[in-house]
Amino acid sequence: MMMFEIFIKEITKENWEEAFKLSVNEDQKSFVPTVAESLAVAYIKPWDEALDPYVLYKNNKIIGSFYISYTPNSEDNYWIGGFQIDKEYQGKGYGKRSLNKIIDFIQIKHAKCKIISLTVEKENEQAIRLYESTGFKSQNRMNNDNQPIYKLTLDNK
Repeated sequence: MMMFEIFIKEITKENWEEAFKLSVNEDQKSFVPTVAESLAVAYIKPWDEALDPYVLYKNNKIIGSFYISYTPNSEDNYWIGGFQIDKEYQGKGYGKRSLNKIIDFIQIKHAKCKIISLTVEKENEQAIRLYESTGFKSQNRMNNDNQPIYKLTLDNK
């Protein structure tokens, strides 16, 4: 039984350099933006929405990252993007624990949120299995980049 806690923190001037060291396996690089690309998107805000970049910690070590893109105070426009677990931590249950932590985090930080969405590269079968095992359901439609859209309806505990 794995006993560890995953923590979520904003990317800041104190941790961005460590965050930039995150990397995925070579065959996953086309599936997910780098932390630098996620930060650029957070700064530029191409979708005219709020976009908050975060890192995932196990103890005091960054093991992954993601961002949330959203329309403040909406009920259904919250998107998880750029979700990745460093290659050193893959295949050990960190992805599922981290994704569950992200879902809880969104529910706490954005109490009005009822639906969380994400997209995934259709070739990324490992990620699709992870999302489906966490309750995300395919919407059987694609975004503008031809990526399948998945949604999770929250039961707002």
